[in-house]
Amino acid sequence: MSASPVRELFGGAGLLGRGLGTWARAPRLMLLGAVPALIVAGVYTVGLVVLAINAPAIADWATPFADEWDEPWRSTVRVSAALALVAAGVLLVVFTFTAITLAVGDAFYERIWRDTEERLGDAPADPQAGFWRLLWRGLVNALRLVALSIGIGLGLFVVGLLPVVGTVAAAVLGAFFGGWVLALELTGFAFDARGHALRDRRRMLGVRRARTIGFGAAVYLLFLLPLGAVFVMPAAVVGATMLARDALTGNAEAGRHPEG
Repeated sequence: MSASPVRELFGGAGLLGRGLGTWARAPRLMLLGAVPALIVAGVYTVGLVVLAINAPAIADWATPFADEWDEPWRSTVRVSAALALVAAGVLLVVFTFTAITLAVGDAFYERIWRDTEERLGDAPADPQAGFWRLLWRGLVNALRLVALSIGIGLGLFVVGLLPVVGTVAAAVLGAFFGGWVLALELTGFAFDARGHALRDRRRMLGVRRARTIGFGAAVYLLFLLPLGAVFVMPAAVVGATMLARDALTGNAEAGRHPEG
């Protein structure tokens, strides 16, 4: 009997909790993974402050159709647009932060991933990839997933234009869609090492979608806390490795016991 979606959601979030526990087991290794996250986070913090300051002006520019509207409708639409812009901006920041940090710190995060695989047992063979190959792999994966995130961000911006309801809907959808994309990004080490392409990753994680979204949404929400991304990023790599192994096991069992 399969677990309920709610139980799977919490199970996915629990994987991140187990990843955070690695800070107590291997603090030096986790600090190594926090370094690239800290560098990238500093740059992104400046960008978010600039976006927040300029959001009202950008919202006015993006809603010229409301210029002739009477109050309070004009202000309501433009406040909603400003909030939607910030929400979409935060979503894109989380996505691109993860992609760029993984690319910059690929060698560091591969060490964390390898340590997790060896601790859990049945680790895949070491591909012995060089630094430049690792960097190139990280950049290619980052570009593919950033392109996906831009499309989602634009969709959420449109949803957020709906007064009141749109802002809440965009925030909730951002956590769910954001969680899915973050899980795709972070499980790359485990799936790539086993020869699975991005399309295989989507299919296998889709078998346990609730667990995948539960893990990714937990990462997404903790990334929104001050300095949260710095300390969560290495733990997210650990949790994502566990998630990928769960997905691989689930798909293998489904293959041995096909329905019907």
